[in-house]
Amino acid sequence: MPPKAKYDYIVAGGGCAGLSLIMHILSAPSLKNRSILLIEKDSKQNNDRTWCYWEKGPGFFDAIVHANWKKAWFHSTDYSSLKTLDPYRYKMIRGLDFYRYCHEQISAASNVTVLRDAVVDMGQTSEGAFVQTTSDCFEATYVFNSVQLQPPVLSGEQYMLLQHFKGWFIETATPAFKVDQPVLMDFRVNQHYGTTFVYVMPLSERRALVEYTLFTKSLLQDHEYEEGLQQYVSEQLKLSDYTVAEREFGIIPMTNYRFSPGEGNIIQIGTMGGQTKPSSGYTFRFIQKHSTAIVQALKDNQHPRVKRSKMDRRFFWYDSVLLHMLYKEKMAGSRIFSLLFKRNPIDRLFGFLDNESSLLQEAILLNTLPQWPFMKAGWEELMKPDQD
Repeated sequence: MPPKAKYDYIVAGGGCAGLSLIMHILSAPSLKNRSILLIEKDSKQNNDRTWCYWEKGPGFFDAIVHANWKKAWFHSTDYSSLKTLDPYRYKMIRGLDFYRYCHEQISAASNVTVLRDAVVDMGQTSEGAFVQTTSDCFEATYVFNSVQLQPPVLSGEQYMLLQHFKGWFIETATPAFKVDQPVLMDFRVNQHYGTTFVYVMPLSERRALVEYTLFTKSLLQDHEYEEGLQQYVSEQLKLSDYTVAEREFGIIPMTNYRFSPGEGNIIQIGTMGGQTKPSSGYTFRFIQKHSTAIVQALKDNQHPRVKRSKMDRRFFWYDSVLLHMLYKEKMAGSRIFSLLFKRNPIDRLFGFLDNESSLLQEAILLNTLPQWPFMKAGWEELMKPDQD
């Protein structure tokens, strides 16, 4: 099918990665005249997810941050502490707020066209790339893709865990939550499925998001998530009189599969571009950093496929080691995270989890974990073939 139209950029997929990239492009004055086609089959009218992330200082999406915190609790069976998060803030963005905010800006931009359709194929052309939808074909100089057209095929050297979670927005008739004291991780729950914790984001004295989260190889039955939430709310929050106002559910891949950054003029973004941190599932901040780097390349008239650095490869190795430990059940995840939070200041730990720490900081942090099992896992991962 011949192309229906040609654009400067096609953004395939209108989730967090696609919308974030467009917003970053629109914020760059030198790119304001670039024609953009956003292809997304869903209208994004539901509050289908919540993004929580830590960040230093002001952020790109601060206008829609629903809540933010200066302190947070960490709990395990042998350690509890209310951590001061300076110089970070823990921020929360509701999915519906994000979608509405982005689409308001996009609707006001005369250079952006939105197409409600499904992407079925894409490939290279002599002058760029094309995207085939169920009804039409479009060309662009660059295609930025977050759509999974085919699932990744893992080798025997790679691991895949699922971070899956079910959340309740619960409301109480009387004050029940300390608004300034969220719970970042609480491992005081049954670990029989694998690494399991709950986090609690208080939005007011009478409303909070309670999220039951697992790092395991397979999903649970729906009633098992519900039972886990009910037990936590009853035993840890000591609540019996409450209502569940909203529910959310999500799945994030945690894998050391090497997602391709793209080929030719097709650039992969979001999870498909390797922007989900393998060992934690955190994605939002990595998407923003990736979007910033892409836009800088476009402004400089450079190819926008961001190359992996030596630092990226180093942190990928750290992630692979932790996945190795969790996947092969060499050590309980609750024990690993308890040691990390107990023996490290927040700035060192968050910097490490953001892939922004120095070699010295990493050496100090790694020394707070049991040496032999991590050294053994680290050596095994180091000896695997380079999959870059």
